[in-house]
Amino acid sequence: MLSHKEQVVQKLEDSYMKLVSFAKDVKDGLMASESCFEPLIPGLPDDIALSCLLRLPVEFHSGGSSVCRRWCNVFGDKGRFFRLRKEMGLIDPWLFVFCYDKCSGKVQWYVLDVVSFSWHMIPEMPCVEKVCGHGFRCVSVPRDGSVLVCGGSLDFVLKFDVCMNEWIVMKKMITPRSFFASGVIDGMVYVAGGNGNDGFELNSGEVMDLKDGVWKPIAGMGAGMACYDAVVLEGKLYVTEGWFWPFYFAPRGQVYNPRMDKWECMATGLREGWTGSSVVMFGYLFVVSEHERTKLKVYDSRNDVWETVKGSPLPEQICKPFVVNGCNDKIYVTGKDLYVAVGSIHRLCTTSTDENLDFLVEWQVVEAPAGISDMAPSSAQVIFA
Repeated sequence: MLSHKEQVVQKLEDSYMKLVSFAKDVKDGLMASESCFEPLIPGLPDDIALSCLLRLPVEFHSGGSSVCRRWCNVFGDKGRFFRLRKEMGLIDPWLFVFCYDKCSGKVQWYVLDVVSFSWHMIPEMPCVEKVCGHGFRCVSVPRDGSVLVCGGSLDFVLKFDVCMNEWIVMKKMITPRSFFASGVIDGMVYVAGGNGNDGFELNSGEVMDLKDGVWKPIAGMGAGMACYDAVVLEGKLYVTEGWFWPFYFAPRGQVYNPRMDKWECMATGLREGWTGSSVVMFGYLFVVSEHERTKLKVYDSRNDVWETVKGSPLPEQICKPFVVNGCNDKIYVTGKDLYVAVGSIHRLCTTSTDENLDFLVEWQVVEAPAGISDMAPSSAQVIFA
């Protein structure tokens, strides 16, 4: 039997061993926690490294997620990735292209990063039944990072939020319609005309405040009209039914003034020369004509005439159907199989007070992503993300 002194020594030894074991556990834990804080990119402060990673095109995120746990945290959650980009001021224009397969009717959104010219997809729209993409209308709120899809065979309005990387179901329009005019003015979404479920042309219109998602009626157009193209210019919604071969009738066109809740007649030269898909740049209306190998045109509102833009016609790789949008000094024309022509617009001014509409366009073509076939674009929207 151990003496009292020996018992005390034994207890001290046991306590010492427990203390050593505890110290080892603490050390191992610290080393493990320190491993979680390894630099994102060796040799760079984390803020600079994160800024680099947030510039990596989305198509490389899958590979980047496999590098390490911290990279996986950056790339694994798309919504968080886009929010981080916004917080750090890394906002670039992306081209969201809504397209459909003519054979299967499948619809899909493809996104072109116009800085790196790389493609990626966003989540599929939550459509229960097969839908036809041709009757939809899409509008975007570029700086808000959102795009809306409405009409066609949808019974509701869908909104894609880039920062959440998900689709949100919103309230449906008052009147079901397809092939209608649409546009965003001062944060309000306007739709007008189009075809109803019975196939007849509509003359009604409505507006939705993006803050509450509620649709309200606006003044009627006066005459039912399906829309070929529409654009927002100087705070008004311009709507044209477009030319149709063999040009037996002059096209109709109307202009909606939201401040007066009133429809106005479109200038004769404007509606008769509007022979393609439009985009507003530098405060002017440009049109990419549907006629083969026709050059870009710009509208001169002072003289109610269309002027030809200098430069080559649309590149031959761009086949109909195509859709048009633009941002800053770039115009994007997306054609069949998702070939994209990027036109750089230059204004040729001789003096600072020169008011002549003298523009030049220079085209380059972005090849379609691999594996895309029989996809026809229905809409293209520029979103900052």
